[in-house]
Amino acid sequence: MEYVKVAQTTELPPGSKKKISLGNKDILLTNFEGTYYALDNRCPHMGGSLFDGKLEGNHIICPKHGSVFDVKTGRVVERGSILFIKVKVDDLHQYPVKIEGTDLYIGIE
Repeated sequence: MEYVKVAQTTELPPGSKKKISLGNKDILLTNFEGTYYALDNRCPHMGGSLFDGKLEGNHIICPKHGSVFDVKTGRVVERGSILFIKVKVDDLHQYPVKIEGTDLYIGIE
C-alpha cells in the first residue's frame, strides 16, 4: 500500500471535511473529534458528491437523496429515499489515514 500526503492537520479542524482527488479517485477526508477518516466521496447510489453534503457529528448526508453514512466506518446508517421509497445504497470504501507530524497521508492500493 502506498501512502500519499494529502493535507496538513491544520487544514481540517474538528467537524470539517475536505475533498481530495488522487488519480481517478475522489476521496472525502473528515476530522471527527480529532481523528481523521477517509472515504469515497461519491455516494454509491447515484454518485452525489458527499463533500457537498452535510456533516453532522460522525455522519455525512448525501445531498441527492439523503442517505446517511458513518464517516468512521463507511457504513450506511440510513438509506435515502425518492418520493418516500427507500433507495438501495451500498457502504462506502474506507481508506487508511496516517499522520506524521502535521502531515496527513491516505493509503491507496
